[in-house]
Parts: sequence; structure tokens; C-alpha cells
Amino acid sequence: MTLDEIQKVFADDRFATEAAGAMVEAAEDGFARCSLNIQPVHRNAMGAVMGGAIFTLADFAFAVASNCAGTPVVSLNSQITYLSAAKGERLIAEAKRVRKGRSTGYYRITVSDELGTMVAEVVTTGFVVKK
Repeated sequence: MTLDEIQKVFADDRFATEAAGAMVEAAEDGFARCSLNIQPVHRNAMGAVMGGAIFTLADFAFAVASNCAGTPVVSLNSQITYLSAAKGERLIAEAKRVRKGRSTGYYRITVSDELGTMVAEVVTTGFVVKK
């Protein structure tokens, strides 16, 4: 699939794209780079970016990386480690497949801001859904 086709498919992930504002910037089988512009709705009562917004972007990047080749994959398990508060105004998540098996895959997703601040790291195990 081309990037335009991938963006059209994942536009239907309405929570990530419409509610959170996530966008697909680059994608190929086993890799995705997604971003979102930090808005007031993404901030918690202390003014920092809400953990749920960070995880949503990371989960969306995993979904794009694991599904853009057309094979349906769902998350079995995800673990997030928050490393630092975002300093910038934009979050970028890069998902990379570390291992691909017959029925599972292992992905590492890094979330940073546009200034290079490492915000979080996520590891996710995906399961290939048999049609």
C-alpha cells in the first residue's frame, strides 16, 4: 500500500485520529511513524501531557506498523514506561517490529517530542488474527 492508502485506511481509527488527533507520517510493513500536535485537551490537571494521550499515539503507531501490510494483527500485551514530560508541542511515535513469528510479533515503540525529548517507550506483543 502507498502512504496515501495507509492514511485512508487508518483514518477509520476514529479515536486515535479524530479524538486524539494522531496522524500517519510514514509506514511500511513492520514500521510506522505517527504524530500528534499537543492541544489543551491532551494535558492533565498539572499541565503535562496525559499518559493516555501518549499511550494512544504509541498504540496507534503499533497498529499502523503491524497492520499496514494487510494482515490483521491485534495487541495481546503492551507495557509503557514514561521517561520524561514532553517539552515541545508535538509528539512523535516510531514503532518498529523487533521479531516476527507465525502468530505473534514483538514491537518497540518510542515516543518523543519534536525537540528530541524521550517521553516514553512501549513494548507490545501482537497476535496475527486468522481470517
